[in-house]
Amino acid sequence: MLRQQDVGHRIVVRRIVGIREGRPLFSDALGELVELNETHLTLTTAQGRIEVPMAEVHRAKRVPAARRPTAAAVAALELAADEAWPAPTRARLGEWLLRSADGWTGRANSALPIGDPDRPLAGAVDAVERWYASLGQPPRVNTPLPLAAPVGAELDTRGWTRGPTVLVQTVSLDRLTGAAADGGAQTSPGRDAPAAGSDGRVGATEPTGRAGLPAVEIELAAAPSAEWLSIAAGRKGGLPDAARHVLTAVDQVRFAHVYVDGRLVAAGRGTVTGTGRWLGLGLIEVLPGARRQGLARRVVGVLAGWGTVAGATDAFLQVEQRNAPAVTLYRSLGFTTHHTYLTRSAPA
Repeated sequence: MLRQQDVGHRIVVRRIVGIREGRPLFSDALGELVELNETHLTLTTAQGRIEVPMAEVHRAKRVPAARRPTAAAVAALELAADEAWPAPTRARLGEWLLRSADGWTGRANSALPIGDPDRPLAGAVDAVERWYASLGQPPRVNTPLPLAAPVGAELDTRGWTRGPTVLVQTVSLDRLTGAAADGGAQTSPGRDAPAAGSDGRVGATEPTGRAGLPAVEIELAAAPSAEWLSIAAGRKGGLPDAARHVLTAVDQVRFAHVYVDGRLVAAGRGTVTGTGRWLGLGLIEVLPGARRQGLARRVVGVLAGWGTVAGATDAFLQVEQRNAPAVTLYRSLGFTTHHTYLTRSAPA
């Protein structure tokens, strides 16, 4: 049987679904284990979430993880993520990207070593150090793993520090929309929803669907409000001028505003990049007094609906592995880890 350390891993479950002529009938399910307790286990599968009562479990075990994505798939997703978080100051080192945004966030202030830097590896790292020094910034490199493992090894020899592990997670939009709706995100616009107006706004007001909770108004806008920006500033430690470019300089972008009694209590951001395939989710934030009401799910659901209408087929996000509450939420929505990255920083 399974144990708590199996949560988050791929499993197969054989369950008893009936009896015929005195013999049990079985059905197998394969997916990621997201919850395990004394009464049931829950897993996310290609068909959606399945909750299996322990009384029906005949056999369950962990199985090897799905095949790792190819180097080309990792590179394509990293480039889609860069497009979704565009640094205003950029340069190229061969195929490598050099990015700066006045120090606001690691993603917008680090080199992305994908492809050929057009010189030996040691010389490429030297050039990265010189470029950031010319801007008065500490050199940083984001190393997608395992794609950039050789770069990481070179940085190890130079004594570069490592930031926390970041999970780059993905899910199909069909699956995400269904999972978010199961959690109460009923305001999500689907494929048949009306298009946003000329100002990019989509709004809806209806109850959360859970007794005792207030009505929620969710608005999608093509630009963030001052209140939205204040939430982002609190989370990211201020907003320099470059931050506005990072947030808004994307062709397809929407900002979710969630109001309760006229007060903004939650926010989120969605982009469509990567030749239109990827909905990028970020800055999902619920103010402390409004948490544990399913608002984060509602934000994700509405942005997923917009992304579907915009033509995207898959969603991605980036979350620190140590952020257990966020990782748990995204796992319940069907996200699985595509790859990871580390932000490496040169020694002072």
